[in-house]
Amino acid sequence: MSDMTGSKALAIEEHARRSGRACLRFDYQGHGASSGAFADGTIGLWAGDAIAAFDALTEGPQVLVGSSMGGWIMLLLALARPERVAGLLGIAPAPDFTEDLMWQGFDAEARATLARDGLLRQPSDYGEEPYTITRALIEEGREHLLLRSPIPLTCPVRLIHGMADKDVPWQTSVRLTETLDSEDVEIQLVKGGGHRLSEPEDLARLTRTLDALLARVEGEA
Repeated sequence: MSDMTGSKALAIEEHARRSGRACLRFDYQGHGASSGAFADGTIGLWAGDAIAAFDALTEGPQVLVGSSMGGWIMLLLALARPERVAGLLGIAPAPDFTEDLMWQGFDAEARATLARDGLLRQPSDYGEEPYTITRALIEEGREHLLLRSPIPLTCPVRLIHGMADKDVPWQTSVRLTETLDSEDVEIQLVKGGGHRLSEPEDLARLTRTLDALLARVEGEA
């Protein structure tokens, strides 16, 4: 439910401007300034948004940055356009979260509610509005699971994950590292870091990591 006015997206854009680089940020359908209802969204729909924005608004090799669900979308976009993706930077990436962190964590009552009503509302730590989980989100998400088999991406990948993340365990980044075909994958584990990683020191770490990744991929060009 985050949008393109979040602190990480704005910090990356400002950093790109200062360094004379182009930067694209956008809102998925049902998020922020985009039309549509959040509850109508699915992983496939939002990945389609990312691919459409990427195709229409960028050119040449790109480094993709994704946080949480955006980390999953980042991977799906890279798989759809591998020839145009030079590197990946994930912040608490959450591939397969609909299955591994939602469905598998639901008790019998929650699963029954989803089956009966088609949706489940849970309190959110990030706002007053409850988090709406739909049956479509869970079921359609199964078409895009990535951590069950090797991920055929070979570009450099950098991951940052807080070890105190209560939403997406840091072990998810380790599992992603093991699943990616790329041999150039590095994880930074932040002891005490939560899910958002949006404090000033976190944003400084993010832009440093991005600069190092850009230097890496540009050195290969």
